[in-house]
Amino acid sequence: MYRDPAGSEANITAGLLDKLGSTYGSTPIAAELAAYVYAILGGQSYTQRFWNELETPGARVPITKDGAIFANAVQLGQKLIWLHTYTKRFRGDDRGDELPTGRATTLKGVSSDPVAYPEEYGYIAASQEITVGDGSFGPVSAEVWEFEVSGLKVVQSWVGYRMKKRKGRKSSPLDDIRPERWTPRMSDELLELLWVLEATLAMEPQLKDALDQVVAGPCFTAADLPHPQPHEREPPAKETAEGELLQEMDVDEAESSDSRE
Repeated sequence: MYRDPAGSEANITAGLLDKLGSTYGSTPIAAELAAYVYAILGGQSYTQRFWNELETPGARVPITKDGAIFANAVQLGQKLIWLHTYTKRFRGDDRGDELPTGRATTLKGVSSDPVAYPEEYGYIAASQEITVGDGSFGPVSAEVWEFEVSGLKVVQSWVGYRMKKRKGRKSSPLDDIRPERWTPRMSDELLELLWVLEATLAMEPQLKDALDQVVAGPCFTAADLPHPQPHEREPPAKETAEGELLQEMDVDEAESSDSRE
């Protein structure tokens, strides 16, 4: 969301927030625009509505000219980001530091014996259960089990990655470092993931309604808004690992460079 490691320069085209503010009567901050975009793009209704247009890569964001509709989408986006960051971002009066408890529970605990480390998992639609080795979790709706983002089935990928013989592609030798047993914490993390997806799907009607309101009313056109300059299209700056380490040690980089000469 920012162009610098310190988080002082928003990664937003110069003048865009002011342009929105001149229409809404109050200038939004960068975090509010991010929440708006997340609400509009984060629901299943967006891909369902624009599936044909999305054949061309690159999401296009309809930006409403209605300040009240914008504010409502911001509220939804903040809640959605709060959920998807496991309560780390956008905490508020109704968004604390604990995830909302969902329906899913541990029906039968997964054995912590290394010999019984799960090698298989599955889903029983009739009883709405996820089986993990000799354990099970439920009730889990088919919508949660099949929930996907950009073709990735979230729950199935999460569980498959944690099998004795992990599924999915490997990106480094570190992927070969595997747990020796299934731990209670892993069961807790699975439940938290299921609760997040339950809450996400519960928001879908509101997200769809917000998108419908945006599309039904007047929206800004590309010609209405400022265009990014070439330097604004460049990737945001990243602090080097060395710089982060030196910062933690309270050592000036120039001082460190001198010491190496």
